[in-house]
Amino acid sequence: MVLRRRTYKQRIFIYFLAAFSFFMVAILAFQFNREKRYRTDQLENTLNNIAGFTHQYIEHYDIMDTRNFARMDTIKYLIPDKNTRVTVINRKGGVLYDSFVSDYGEMENHLMRPEVQKALYSETGGNIRHSETTGQDFYYFARYYDGYFIRCAVVYDIEIENFLKTERVFIFFMLALFVIMWGLLSVVTNRLGKFVNKLRDFAVRAARNEMIDPNLEFVDSEFGDIQRQIIEIYSGLQKTKEDLTAEKERLFNHLNALHEGIAFFQPNKEKILANSHFIQYINLISERSSISAEMLFEIEDFKSLVYEIEKYLKPDYVINPKDLPQFAVTLSKNERYFQVQSIVFPDKSFEVLISDITKPEKRRLLKQQLTSNIAHELKTPLASIKGYLETILNNKNLPKEKLDYFIERAFIQSERLNDLLNDISLLNNIEDAGDLFELKDVHLRPLVMDVIENLESRLNEKNILVQVSIDDRAMVYGNDSLLSSIFQNFIENTINYAGENVNVQIKQYLEDEKFYYLSYSDSGKGIPEKHLARIFERFYRADEGRTREKGGTGLGLSIVKNAVQLHKGEISVRNKPEGGLEFLFSLAKG
Repeated sequence: MVLRRRTYKQRIFIYFLAAFSFFMVAILAFQFNREKRYRTDQLENTLNNIAGFTHQYIEHYDIMDTRNFARMDTIKYLIPDKNTRVTVINRKGGVLYDSFVSDYGEMENHLMRPEVQKALYSETGGNIRHSETTGQDFYYFARYYDGYFIRCAVVYDIEIENFLKTERVFIFFMLALFVIMWGLLSVVTNRLGKFVNKLRDFAVRAARNEMIDPNLEFVDSEFGDIQRQIIEIYSGLQKTKEDLTAEKERLFNHLNALHEGIAFFQPNKEKILANSHFIQYINLISERSSISAEMLFEIEDFKSLVYEIEKYLKPDYVINPKDLPQFAVTLSKNERYFQVQSIVFPDKSFEVLISDITKPEKRRLLKQQLTSNIAHELKTPLASIKGYLETILNNKNLPKEKLDYFIERAFIQSERLNDLLNDISLLNNIEDAGDLFELKDVHLRPLVMDVIENLESRLNEKNILVQVSIDDRAMVYGNDSLLSSIFQNFIENTINYAGENVNVQIKQYLEDEKFYYLSYSDSGKGIPEKHLARIFERFYRADEGRTREKGGTGLGLSIVKNAVQLHKGEISVRNKPEGGLEFLFSLAKG
């Protein structure tokens, strides 16, 4: 069976119809979602008002201080809708009162309820789910007040479901509009189809080099003008078409394969040819959106380059073909670096080449800074070792206890030097050769417990208690050595800088399909806010000199950040309101 090929008219009609159908469906979806969001906001606003009323009731009668939560039964009679449920939950998730449950004191901890978690981090939160306590479906809305949550909910029955459903009057309007557009498309595509058929006949004849009837006319005058123009230029193009096509293809393929942006201009600065990278780069540099290569001459950053070009475009200037003018500038924009080169040809046309040199330039600057920092950090232990050894060499009759002391101090400084070199090597390996680390499935909890066990004696010296709340099933696809270094550097920082009698919590507070979300916090001294943004930088110290005093290398948190990023995660830090630091980070699942 041979399938009949659709005519161009039919295909245009189908394309237009598909586009309009997609547009109609998109509008309907948007309208439905907006209407539902509006109605949901109305419901949440009502529940928010009830939560505010309940909060005022609690504050008025000092219920949080007197703990007389039985008095809140009055709330049930003050709320107009008997299906509204009110629950009071303390900061740790314990249920203090529930209007639907008489023995609310026996209810399980509610801290991990989705609406409560949302309210914990963004003041309010909503959720639709089944209540295990009452066996009913509820629309929950929680709000966090100082020290406790008030959660309001309505029974998610047919009344609420209908309230949240959007009105469907709009769909009938869109269907009527669809029918009208169907008719209009039929008329338009019928006329366009006739023109396309005539144009196809002309194209077929031209492709076969058949005689073109010069008296061929199209119905519409605009189409007749198109035909006459095509006939006039057809004969001229036919002669050189094959050679130009082959040359053009080679040139375009070459330009588009380049990672650099390149453009050719006429002496009057009109574009001859430009690849996509050129447009992209001038948009990045100018921070404007344009598809015109000529915009180069309007951008302030290229002013010096344009000035050099214009010197050679003057009518009285003669360019030596054997010594073409060439010049280059380097531009910096939003932490990216570009090298812009230009060459002017004898006919005064010219070429501009833009190369993105961000990576090599940043690598150069980083290595320059790192080299300076390393040299600075190495001076202290080397000077100490040298001083101790010189003392020993210059004083042959030192008492044995003094000799042992100097040797011991020199050994400690050599150990610090060794630690510094090891950390530098590890950090460079993570950044430059991260793909060489062996990756496998790693269970997080046993790994963390091993790190704690290795540091147990040091923790006991400072009376530091570490609590771990990580699911036994939590498994990360990564490198066990790097994962260990994350938690080891965290704990060593606490030991060195947080003080004594500190509590540490390592917990998994959230997970989704791709990541585990973890936090590391201590109850120590914390860090001034002005330093928080820079503590992940290499060798950065919030308290100048404290790393040397405590024996650290100044690279621990840089290693942590790079190790987290190697495991496709992100990390941030903040001071806790009650004191101490908290690191929030994510790790990709296994």
